[in-house]
Amino acid sequence: MSSFRQILSVAAYNFRQWQHNPRIIVTFALAFILSFLLSNKAVTFAVSHNTTMQLTEPFIWTFGDSSSILLISLLLILLFTDMPFLSSGTPFFLMRVSRTKWVTGQLVYTVLATTVFLLFVLASTIIVSARQSYWGNVWSETAAILGYSDIGRKIALPSMVKNLELSLPYRCTGVIFGLMLSYSIVLVFIMLVFNLTRGGSAGIVSGFAFSVFGLLLKPDTIQTVLQLPDELFYKANVALGWLSPLNQATYHMHNFGYDLLPRLWQSFAIFGSLIGLGYILALIAIRKYNFVFTGTEG
Repeated sequence: MSSFRQILSVAAYNFRQWQHNPRIIVTFALAFILSFLLSNKAVTFAVSHNTTMQLTEPFIWTFGDSSSILLISLLLILLFTDMPFLSSGTPFFLMRVSRTKWVTGQLVYTVLATTVFLLFVLASTIIVSARQSYWGNVWSETAAILGYSDIGRKIALPSMVKNLELSLPYRCTGVIFGLMLSYSIVLVFIMLVFNLTRGGSAGIVSGFAFSVFGLLLKPDTIQTVLQLPDELFYKANVALGWLSPLNQATYHMHNFGYDLLPRLWQSFAIFGSLIGLGYILALIAIRKYNFVFTGTEG
């Protein structure tokens, strides 16, 4: 229990650094603005057609799309630019806990902070659509129109019929949230490992590189560049669904019983493996990391 408390105390200390921190305030403000801009298309459609929406549908339509996930994940780079979370309190923690416990505390903080950030994004989409929404766990008329017609595609909403046929709103929201969370934690762990091994701005560079990698492997990007015929595009789509972490985080890029894309449990298993690998690499890196402290905060 003592070890557990020590790990939590390291994570709690990092959260205390959020107080009066302009970077944290700006990150959450940008997240709200981005959530509003991305989900406003669905809300505007419902208002113009005088239809209601299930409360979580704007989140589903917005963040079931890889482009939206990518934009939100870029804000996480801003949220975690201070990794590996060195502060005036770090020397005191290192005198009382082992490096393993210290880095485990950092990882606990990473998971909790990412969860808080994504819950804020979910809450933002709910607030934006509150006037047009209801709580019931049933798809709305708006969802039916977007899912079973070409209107969703025309207004750039990733409304997938499989969402309506194979799931209910709250379950679908939970799955999309879990995929986003898993992808985001992998991104942050990559930044942490590169900061510990390379130092300087290596973490930020690696975070952007990881995001660009996902952008380049989007099926739409490949189709635009290579102009593949339908048969080859399908094969490329399946291959990219397995190779790209961003596609793994996209709900509709999964096998729901009629294609060769990864199943949801396989994507979660892959993300879990990547997170576990990142944790092991961080533990290895922290043992070789040379802490340099130039002073304390006034």
